[in-house]
Amino acid sequence: MMYTSVTTIHSNQAVWAKKLSRFLLYAVVVLLAVIFMFPYFWTISSSLKPIDELYTFPPTLVPKHPLPYNYVYVFELHPFGLWLRNTIILTVLSTIGTVSSATIVSYSFGRLRWPGRDFVFMLTLATMMLPDEVTMIPRFLIFKQINWLDTWRPLWIPAFFGGGAFDIFLLRQFIQTIPRELDEAAVIDGAGRLKILTTILVPLMKPAIATLTVLHVVWKWSEFVGPLIYLNTSEKFPVALGLRFFEQWGKTVGMAIPQDHYLMACCVMSSAPVLLLFFLTQRFFVQGIVMTGIKA
Repeated sequence: MMYTSVTTIHSNQAVWAKKLSRFLLYAVVVLLAVIFMFPYFWTISSSLKPIDELYTFPPTLVPKHPLPYNYVYVFELHPFGLWLRNTIILTVLSTIGTVSSATIVSYSFGRLRWPGRDFVFMLTLATMMLPDEVTMIPRFLIFKQINWLDTWRPLWIPAFFGGGAFDIFLLRQFIQTIPRELDEAAVIDGAGRLKILTTILVPLMKPAIATLTVLHVVWKWSEFVGPLIYLNTSEKFPVALGLRFFEQWGKTVGMAIPQDHYLMACCVMSSAPVLLLFFLTQRFFVQGIVMTGIKA
């Protein structure tokens, strides 16, 4: 009888310890979420404030007199809608080029056997160690020689030539987790290489492709250096470069009138689509990252 009561006490202690550890874990997660989301909350709050309240001290977390018209005025002050449209077009074209070309190249590295394949793959991975600044000037001179400056071509056409070393590596590692028996069965049925890729491998690669798509959309949506180097006309700016133009305009042409509340509204509108995309594809994103490292 005493042995049963001691066992029950230990069992209850284990249950309470488990509940306490789970509570502490959730508390830490919530605390970290609040810390990391606070800058975005502050951006939204600042975008709704009048200019006099924006610089009050101590600062107010919630605007006393919200001004939703700040978002409307952004479109009247600058061609923000045009910048968003430009960003969407560049992001879609570049993402399509990167995903499609990286899928084909990774299939060649992961499934086909040809002389020098491993050496070329290692050479491709070696390019990841080169800083982008090393190739920036040569690329600029090349695009200048072919009259691509002040156009969108340098920002999306190169994506159709393999994407990038990381993109190829990510998809190639995922392809290697797919059994080769599926390819062999398709060959017996008379399927060619292209049909195997499009009908068998690509449907199984959805988590990795979704991961690559999200990563590239986030990177391309916020790309700043490329448009800064190649574009000169403000009507061709994407939103990242447009925000910088907005800030500089407020300090010069705008007669130094504070524009920070409008700039905050621009930041909220420009970041909202990326956040929405991440939350919608979060399941595929996590699955793709986890499964890519299963097999080297």
